[in-house]
Amino acid sequence: MVTGVLAFVVLLVFVGAIVRATGAGLGCPDWPKCWGQLIPPWKVEQVDLSKINYERFEKKAERLGRDPSTVTPEHILENFNPVHTWTEFVNRLTSLPVGFFALGAVVTSFLLPMGKSRRKMIVLSFLSLFIILVNAVMGAMVVYSGLKPGIITLHLALAMILIFILVYCRREVSDQPAFESGRRVAPLVWGLLALVVVEGILGSQVRELTDMLARSHKGEIRSQWIWELEQSAVYLVHRSFSWLIVILMGVVGWKTWKLGIFEKRAKLMTGLVFAMMVMGVILAQVGVYPWVQVLHVGVAAIMVTLLCDWSLVLQRARS
Repeated sequence: MVTGVLAFVVLLVFVGAIVRATGAGLGCPDWPKCWGQLIPPWKVEQVDLSKINYERFEKKAERLGRDPSTVTPEHILENFNPVHTWTEFVNRLTSLPVGFFALGAVVTSFLLPMGKSRRKMIVLSFLSLFIILVNAVMGAMVVYSGLKPGIITLHLALAMILIFILVYCRREVSDQPAFESGRRVAPLVWGLLALVVVEGILGSQVRELTDMLARSHKGEIRSQWIWELEQSAVYLVHRSFSWLIVILMGVVGWKTWKLGIFEKRAKLMTGLVFAMMVMGVILAQVGVYPWVQVLHVGVAAIMVTLLCDWSLVLQRARS
């Protein structure tokens, strides 16, 4: 059950990245329904204006600096984009299995043999379910706030915390033996995990900048955004901070090779770090392409998951 939750959380990060890259975050202007319906419309003729909350559209217009009185039925229908609507709707559907698997994990935790591990799993399963519910509420707040930047970053941060808890639960019931020599590598891998998480938070803030550019420079070539991004301190720190990850990954790879342990994990992580650097170079030097943004976020989620698992395996060796 825990593995199922973890897999769908990582998938949800991918789908969420697609939503942001395509600008479909407000494809469904309301929550939990979409355009006032359980199943959203395919075309503008199917939109039922009697089910639309005009006040939300007026607030959105005010946030964008427009006169709320200009919000009319015609204006609302102009905002309807079937591709954006169904992209966001699929994003919401993808979140449903996460909740179902989390409920299943809570139930199965009570079926474990009595002992300290059982109590810990019960607490962590409930905590995971709580974070999922909180993040669902955060998803609603993202819609109601009109994609307010700080809320989006918090949305991602909660997903990272959830990934760590789920990986911990998975390791708690694992019988994989500890490697004594892993003690020498453990602090480095934990440090690498911390750097990747910090870089992920910075990356989310950079995405907020690109989201703003997408709205203010609609129709312009994305390669022209790079100069404007370079005026931001967050972007420059995010770009330079990645070299710390590359250096530390090199040290971890050398250590594991020297000790003859976890070489496959180290090679996999090195490959992922290299892939992230290539994508980063494309985004920084060529253009802010949506498909690269999606892969950049998705691979980051996979890295966090694998590093959490690796760190906990090494922690077992230290304890």
